[in-house]
Amino acid sequence: MLSAYTDFIRIRFLTMLAYRVNYYSGILIYMLNIGVYYFTWQAIYGDRGEIGGFTASQMTTYIAVSWMARAFYFNNLDREIATDIRDGSIAIQFIRPYNYLFVKMMQGFGEGLFRFTLFMIPGMLLALLLFPVRLPSDPIAWVGFLVMLFFSFLINSQLNILTGLMAFFVENNEGIMRMKRVIVDLFSGLVIPISLFPGWLSAIMQWLPFQAITYLPGSVFTGRTQGTGILEVFGIQVVWFVALLIPIFFMWRAARKRLFVQGG
Repeated sequence: MLSAYTDFIRIRFLTMLAYRVNYYSGILIYMLNIGVYYFTWQAIYGDRGEIGGFTASQMTTYIAVSWMARAFYFNNLDREIATDIRDGSIAIQFIRPYNYLFVKMMQGFGEGLFRFTLFMIPGMLLALLLFPVRLPSDPIAWVGFLVMLFFSFLINSQLNILTGLMAFFVENNEGIMRMKRVIVDLFSGLVIPISLFPGWLSAIMQWLPFQAITYLPGSVFTGRTQGTGILEVFGIQVVWFVALLIPIFFMWRAARKRLFVQGG
């Protein structure tokens, strides 16, 4: 059964490889985003040495690595699950000898491996050529960042699964999926680092899983979090990964009892 699940990773990787040209244009779009944020923050900093705990150099690196990390952890599992529910193909998945949600995670990971290899790495190399990005000099920071990047994928995928499963209860969750994407990009620290949020909002973010997707790994990569602090922020990711399994379990169990298919 394990080999069957790994086949889903391989098949999704090969499927994405067939459409790799689309991701070359995606790299250019991400470079445009990084460029817009880079010049905007340069204008904001001016002669200031530090804003929200970030130096201008750290902010440049944070912007670049955050967008490139998104290239890895981003997926459309929510839309895929919602489509399976709406067209009724989810019923076939129920009778197959595997766990449907675990299969979706494996497919998402296969897509993530493709994005990491042919999107994130080339994009980061291009960002190094275009912008003054500083790479970590500490091997521990690299290891910590890469491990946390994997958990960013897991947590983001869990949120996508929860959003996709809502199609069982609302039938059309298109609006929810769009809202979720905006919320994740904003509150994960992709658009604005969480340390720049108002005090009351930043305090709320400490109790939500979004910071574990972008802000915490980015803080490790930029060197704002070092030493034992890396273990602490990684622990936050692990806690949220385990915590999100609980609503997924109960929503999946409730959804299986609610299934109905329209049409013929």
